[in-house]
Amino acid sequence: MEILDFVERVTSLREMQEVWEYSKEVFENFGFNRLLYGFTRFRSGQSLGDPLDMLVLTNHDRSYIRPFLDDGLYMNAPMTLWALENVGASSWRDTDRMAREGILPPAACRIWEFNKTQGFLAGYTISFQSNSVRAKGALSLTSVPALSFDEVDEIWAEHGRTIEAMSNVLHLRLISMPNPETRRHLTPRQREALEWVGDGKTTSEIASIMGLKPATVEKHLRLAREALDVSTTTQAVLKAAFLHQIFGPRA
Repeated sequence: MEILDFVERVTSLREMQEVWEYSKEVFENFGFNRLLYGFTRFRSGQSLGDPLDMLVLTNHDRSYIRPFLDDGLYMNAPMTLWALENVGASSWRDTDRMAREGILPPAACRIWEFNKTQGFLAGYTISFQSNSVRAKGALSLTSVPALSFDEVDEIWAEHGRTIEAMSNVLHLRLISMPNPETRRHLTPRQREALEWVGDGKTTSEIASIMGLKPATVEKHLRLAREALDVSTTTQAVLKAAFLHQIFGPRA
């Protein structure tokens, strides 16, 4: 596939799920039929922030994702640790070498062994450039049944630059889109009230604009703060903007 075709299609699709489904097909054509994409705007040091605030997309089986994501194994996974400190692409062959040489941290080594019990061996992880120390995104590509390291490196030698370029386009597109599956759900009234706050309106002005009582506006703002798990309305506006829940197209 020509990369221009990929760019045109990804940037023309309007829904996040459409972008993801199309991208899965493209990467499968290269030999990678299992993808795991993650992005956060709330990184702090080695922490990736609250999982509720992360954008995670994957087509891995539930039997793998439940312990890896829901039980928090990803926090010490070898490629997560690599992605936090690097930008670019890395072969999982390096992780295997570190494990065999005994230089992989114990927790990471246990997760590497867990991956192998799930049928995964070779793959690549791409860590994306960010203009914020709080943001981090990465995409891991592998296959079931497992490919060998030589098979994966052969794919990468031929198509690696194209795959990495497509991955960067995918990443930039995803982080610009509203996530319909977000677990930080705001009602239409809560979103509208936060948008007016973001525009600098006072509570009384918002009440007049929305045709509500000031107390009702305050209620919407309080519930928005609770839904976003923040203390102040200013924080709520910022977080909702980061999550693309406000100042976006209406459904």
